[in-house]
Amino acid sequence: MVTGDNLQTARAIALECGILTDPQASAPVIIEGKVFRAYNDAEREAVADKISVMGRSSPNDKLLLVKALKKNGHVVAVTGDGTNDAPALHEADIGLSMGIQGTEVAKESSDIIILDDNFASVVKVVRWGRSVYANIQKFIQFQLTVNVAALIINVVAAISSGNVPLNAVQLLWVNLIMDTLGALALATEPPTDQLMKRTPVGRREPLVTNIMWRNLFIQAVYQVAVLLTLNFRGRDLLHLTQDTLEHSSKVKNSFIFNTFVLCQVFNEFNARKPEELNIFEGVSRNHLFLAVVSVTVVLQVIIIEFLGKFTSTVRLSWQLWLVSLAIAFISWPLALVGKFIPVPQTPLKNLILKCWPKKKKQGDEGAAPPV
Repeated sequence: MVTGDNLQTARAIALECGILTDPQASAPVIIEGKVFRAYNDAEREAVADKISVMGRSSPNDKLLLVKALKKNGHVVAVTGDGTNDAPALHEADIGLSMGIQGTEVAKESSDIIILDDNFASVVKVVRWGRSVYANIQKFIQFQLTVNVAALIINVVAAISSGNVPLNAVQLLWVNLIMDTLGALALATEPPTDQLMKRTPVGRREPLVTNIMWRNLFIQAVYQVAVLLTLNFRGRDLLHLTQDTLEHSSKVKNSFIFNTFVLCQVFNEFNARKPEELNIFEGVSRNHLFLAVVSVTVVLQVIIIEFLGKFTSTVRLSWQLWLVSLAIAFISWPLALVGKFIPVPQTPLKNLILKCWPKKKKQGDEGAAPPV
């Protein structure tokens, strides 16, 4: 909190707001603007992270604090309503000004204008911003899982036998599930209180986190392993050896397609909560998600049972439908167990770069040793 009030008033307000927890807090936790102003650049950067309250400050002190925090690598947000706040609002990564009492200069220097002049609206901004970011991550995890699994299954099957279990029309339907229906289901999740307990995302942190890579790897490996096994050993495993080769191949491929789609339906629930154990928390309140899942399942039943000529599939018996559901259901306990696997804090890209040998700079070879 940076204010022009005297230090004691600032302390009382900060204690009431929860910015300060210790009534006996002293410098540099609570500091006067003139003291901070007297520091040189290096000293300001050293104490900037420790400051919770700055009293008797000028607009220039706020600007100096913003610059010091940014040099320390922080993402800085600033609120203000006066003309004198404009430099700090402009310098900050995110400037928030008041829409009613704020001056035109402050509004023009800001990134976000709080229309109702209510600081509680800032919490809503952060809440929805985090929700949008988290929903994008959920959709990307779901999309990558579908893409990786479908690609590996078709490529391996094509190389080994010359036939692909998923034809073009079936892949178009899978793509519709992934891009359109999947986006509606996962990218419209409402914000939750759990989002506000997360630490802020760093400026250079990757969009696809190590947790997402772990979840993606587990689900993709499971789907690829099961469906390739069915592709190569499906006639024996599904007891289709007594049927003709042509019809049994159609039944096998229809079963693989049906199982693959149902795996994506079940995996949509996993994608809702990439980090939390309870993937069903709040699902009953998300009517759009439930509607999308229901529509996907109904359309899949119609495709398998009634649109065989269009999708090159045949009808499946109720026993095979139950087996497909059982295979897809396993993705839930598998995801639960996978969340107990720890992941490194270092982004995957940095881990790969550490293992990659560094190229020697031109001129290093054959250079004379230093004297």
